[in-house]
Amino acid sequence: MSTFRDKEDHTVVVAAQSPNDQHWINKDIYRNMYARSISDPESFWTEQAEEHIDWIEKWSQVKDTKFSKNDVKIHWFKDAKLNVCYNCVDRHLATRANQTAFIWEGDNPEESEHITYQQLHSEVCRFANVLKELGVKKGDVVTIYMPMIPEAAYAMLACARIGAVHSVVFGGFSPDALHGRIEDCNSKLVITADEGIRGGKKIPLLDNVRKALERHSAGSKATAQNPENKSGSCANDTVIPQDDIKTLIISASNTPQTQTKSEYLYQDLHSKVSDQCDIEVMDSEDPLFVLYTSGSTGKPKGVVHSSGGYILYTAMTHKYVFDYQEGDVYWCTADVGWVTGHSYIVYGPLANGATSLIFEGTPTYPFPSRFWEVVDKHQVTQFYTAPTAIRALMALGDRPVQKTSRKSLRILGSVGEPINPEAWQWYYNIVGDARCPIVDTWWQTETGGFLITPFPYATDLKPGSATLPFFGIQPVIVDAQTGERLEGECEGALCIADSWPGQMRTVLGDHDRFIQTYFSQYDGHYFSGDGCRRDADGYYWITGRIDDVLNISGHRIGTAEVESSLVEHHDVAEAAVVGYPHDIKGQGMYVYVTLNEGIVFDQALHDELVAKVRSDIGAFAKPDHLQFTPGLPKTRSGKIMRRILRKIAENDFSNLGDTSTLLDPEIVETLISQRLNR
Repeated sequence: MSTFRDKEDHTVVVAAQSPNDQHWINKDIYRNMYARSISDPESFWTEQAEEHIDWIEKWSQVKDTKFSKNDVKIHWFKDAKLNVCYNCVDRHLATRANQTAFIWEGDNPEESEHITYQQLHSEVCRFANVLKELGVKKGDVVTIYMPMIPEAAYAMLACARIGAVHSVVFGGFSPDALHGRIEDCNSKLVITADEGIRGGKKIPLLDNVRKALERHSAGSKATAQNPENKSGSCANDTVIPQDDIKTLIISASNTPQTQTKSEYLYQDLHSKVSDQCDIEVMDSEDPLFVLYTSGSTGKPKGVVHSSGGYILYTAMTHKYVFDYQEGDVYWCTADVGWVTGHSYIVYGPLANGATSLIFEGTPTYPFPSRFWEVVDKHQVTQFYTAPTAIRALMALGDRPVQKTSRKSLRILGSVGEPINPEAWQWYYNIVGDARCPIVDTWWQTETGGFLITPFPYATDLKPGSATLPFFGIQPVIVDAQTGERLEGECEGALCIADSWPGQMRTVLGDHDRFIQTYFSQYDGHYFSGDGCRRDADGYYWITGRIDDVLNISGHRIGTAEVESSLVEHHDVAEAAVVGYPHDIKGQGMYVYVTLNEGIVFDQALHDELVAKVRSDIGAFAKPDHLQFTPGLPKTRSGKIMRRILRKIAENDFSNLGDTSTLLDPEIVETLISQRLNR
C-alpha cells in the first residue's frame, strides 16, 4: 500500500493495493456491485440471498418497504422460510465438521479451547433440548446474562434453533438494569453463570440475577395490588411472577447451589438430553433477537431484528468487508452483550463457515501486550476492535506491540465511534506494520451491520473517514435545522434514503416510538442521529452524535473534531469533549484529557493544548475548561459515558444514575472532586 497527500483536504491517503488477486472485492467490482444494488435492488438482493443463505422456502417478494413519518413498513424476502442456526451450524457439517468454529481464549492466558463445527452442533442441540425441557417455545423471549464463554454463543444459537427470541444483556449491567430488561421483554427464562471473570476480577452474575428477579417479584406484587398502575409492567402489560421466570445456571468456576424451585443447573440437565434437535422453520420476518440500546435518557429501547434479512446482511458484510477467506482466523474483541458481538462474533462469521475467536479477557491483562500475544498464539488474520482500546494501548507506547510478531495479520478493523487520525496512523503503522488496510466501519445497533465502510484493497483509505457506503446503502446528508437535502461537499445530519435487509424492524412493544425516533425528523428517511461531513471525493466523515455538536457563539463545533486535535498531541492518550451552559456564549466547551504514562501535567502543557485546538480549529473552539484526569468513566465494553461527563461539567452531579456498571466507578468521584466548573 502507498501513502500520499490528498490535494483537496490535505489528509493522508493510503491507496488500496492488493498483494494478490484473491480478494472478494476490488475497485471495479465495488463500483459495479454498488451501482447494481441501487439501480436494480430486486435482482441484486436475490442474487446475494441465493449465494449466501440456505432457504427452506423462497420468497414471494424481495422487498416491501416504506419510510414515512406516519408509517414505516420493512419486509424483506416476504414469505420465505429458513432457520438461522441451520445456516450457522448444520449446513457446514458436510464439508467442515472438523474445522474450528470457535477459538475460546480465557481471561487466564493459559486457558484456551478449540470447538469444531461438529462439537458446536452437538452442544447447541443439547442446549436447545435443555431449553425445551424448561418449557421454552417458539416466540418466547429468553434473557442471556453471561460472561464471554462458549456457552453464551451456544445459548444464542440454541434459541435461534427452536425459534425463541434471545435478549442478551451485557454482563456488566447492574441488577436494576437487568431487571428492567427482563421485565420489558416479558422474559420466560434467564440464562446466566455463577460468576464471570474479566481482568482477573470476578463478576457476581448469579447474585445480580437473583437481585433482579427479587425486584421483579416486588414489582409484580405491586402491580397485582394496584392493577391500574402499569408503570412496572412488561411491554404487553402482563407481569410474570418471579417463580414463573426460570433461571438456568451454568457453572463457570464452581458448583453453585440452587435457592428456589425455579433455578436449574445446566450441567445437571446437559447430560440427560440428546445431542440431536430438529430445527424450527421460521419466517424471514420472524424476530431473531431483541437487543436494548443504552440511551442517555429515558427507557432503553428494545431493538428488534428479524431472521432472514439480518443473517444475509451480517454474512455479506463479514465476508466482503473483512475479505474472509478459507483458513483465516478472525477475531472481534467485542462482547456478545453488544450488537458487534451478535453480528461479528457469532452470526456473520458462522454463516460464512469461519473460525471466530471469543475472548474472555481485557486488552492489557495480565500484561500490556495481551492483545498482540493472542494474535500470535492463534495466528489471527483479521483483528477488529474499538478506538477506545486502540488509544488506551497507544498510551502504553510501542514496545508492547513491537515485542510481538503480528505477521499473521492481514486486515485491521475499527468499530464503535469515529477513530481520530493519530490513533488510525498508530494502528496502521505500529500494529499493522503499514501493510494491513484498516476497515473503519460505521453502523449501529439499529442497522444490524455495516452501512459505511472501506473494503480492503478496494477503497483508498483516509485516516478518520468511514469512506464509502456498503451495497444498497444510500446515505443522505440534510441540513439539521431545515431538513433540506445537501449535495456535494457538505456537513449536516446523516440519514439513509432507503431500506436494507439488516435493518431493525421495530422497538419492542412500541412501534410508534420506532417511527418517532428514527423517521419523524426527516420524512422519507431513516435518521441515524449522527452528524456527518462529506468531502470532495464523496467520502463520509462521522462527526459524532448530533447532540455532541456544540453551538458556541453561533459556531457549530463537532466534539470529535476537538478530540482529534487533542489526541494528536504526543503527550495525550485520550480526550473527551462535552458542552455546558455558558452565560455569554450560550454553550461552553469542557474538555477532559488523559495523558500518556509518565507525563506530568503542568500549566505549560495546559496552555500548549489550548493553543493547539485554537490553531487546528480556530479561536472560537478554544476550550473554556481543560481538566486533566487519570481516566474517563467507561463501561466494561469501553464506551465513554458522556452523560456523566456532561453532568459534572454542568456542576450538576446529584443524579448521575447507576455508575456500578462502569469499569472503574471510583473515577467519577475523582472527576467531581477535581472539577473546574465550581
